[in-house]
Amino acid sequence: MKFIDEARIEVIAGTGGNGCASFCREKFRPFGGPDGGDGGRGGSIYAIADRNVNTLVDYRYAKMHRAENGEPGRGSDCYGKGAEDVHLRMPVGTLIIDNNSGEVLADLTTHGQTELLARGGEGGWGNIHFKSSTNRAPRQKTDGKEGERRELRLELKVLADVGLLGMPNAGKSTFITAVSNARPKIADYPFTTLHPNLGVVRVSHEKSFVIADIPGLIEGAAEGAGLGHQFLRHLQRTHLLLHIVDVAPFDAGVDPVKEAKALVKELKKYDESLADKPRWLVLNKLDMVPEDERKKVVKDFVKRMAWKGPVFEISALSREGCQELVNAIYLHLQETKAAEFRAEETTITEEARGIHSIDPDDPRFKVVE
Repeated sequence: MKFIDEARIEVIAGTGGNGCASFCREKFRPFGGPDGGDGGRGGSIYAIADRNVNTLVDYRYAKMHRAENGEPGRGSDCYGKGAEDVHLRMPVGTLIIDNNSGEVLADLTTHGQTELLARGGEGGWGNIHFKSSTNRAPRQKTDGKEGERRELRLELKVLADVGLLGMPNAGKSTFITAVSNARPKIADYPFTTLHPNLGVVRVSHEKSFVIADIPGLIEGAAEGAGLGHQFLRHLQRTHLLLHIVDVAPFDAGVDPVKEAKALVKELKKYDESLADKPRWLVLNKLDMVPEDERKKVVKDFVKRMAWKGPVFEISALSREGCQELVNAIYLHLQETKAAEFRAEETTITEEARGIHSIDPDDPRFKVVE
C-alpha cells in the first residue's frame, strides 16, 4: 500500500430540521392548540484516532465527507429524528488543521482519541414553544441551523521514539533491518527508501521502543532537492535523533565530514527545534575500514566535525556494535521519559495546590503592628 502522509478534505455537518407549525385536529378536542414538534439535530463529524490505520490514503481520494440533515418536526407533538454522526478514522499522529485560518483543530496522539471537526446544526422550534396566555394559536416556527463546513489539511507525523538521519546510502535501512522487525527495501543505489518506515526494536521481552527511518537528505533539501525534506515532519515527535554517517563511501571524492555538516545545516533550515533535539553520531560501515585504521578514521572524523556529543561505531551489515547502541538508546529514552513525567507531575501538583508568587508589597500580606 502506498504511504500517504498528507491530504486535504472538506467536512460538511448536517443542517438541523425545521420546526413545524401545526394545530391539534382531533375529534372531541376543539381548540386543541398548537402541536408542532421541533426539528431534529443535524449530524456532526468527528475524527477518531485508530492505531489500526497507518496512512491517510483513504482521504487522498475521498475528499468530501458530509453528514445527514435532521428530519423536520411534525404535528401531534412529533419531533424530527436527529441525524447520525459521522466518524472518520485516522492514524494516530495525525494533525488536523483548518486550511483557511491555519488553526490547529486537533492533534491525534492516543488511540481512541475523539475530536469534533464540524458541529451539526440545531433543529428548529415548533410552534408549541410559542404558546402563551396571550398567544394561544401561535403560527411561529423556526428553521434549523446550518451545520459547520470546513476545509481541512491532514498531516501525519508518525509516533516514534527514535529517528534516523543521514545521506542516501548511509546505511539507515540496513541498520533498521538489523535492530528491528522492519524490512525496508535495501539496494546499492541512492533513494531506495521512498517513504518512512517504522520498526519496533526489542531490547527484551518487556522492553522495546519504536524507530523511524525516512528518505535520505541531500544538500539543498530545504529548497526542495531530493525527498527527505518532505518527511522531516515525522521526526518532530521523536525523543532522539541518530545521525548515521557512511565513513567508507565508494566514491573516493566524497567527504563524509562535509556531507555530515551539510545535513546538519539543512536540518536547521527546516526547523530549529528539530535541530536542537538530542542527536547522536553513528559512524557506520566500519567493516569496510581496515581494523588497524579504524581508531584513526574515527578520531579524525570527530575532530574535523568538532563533535561534542555521543559517538557510536557500528557496522549495520555485520551488526557489530548495534546491540550496544540499542541498549544505550533504551536507557536514554527511559531517563528522558522519567524526567518528563516528573516535570508533568510537579506542574499538576502546583496547579492543584494553587501555588503562586506573593507580592511582598501587597497590603494583604503585611504584618499589622
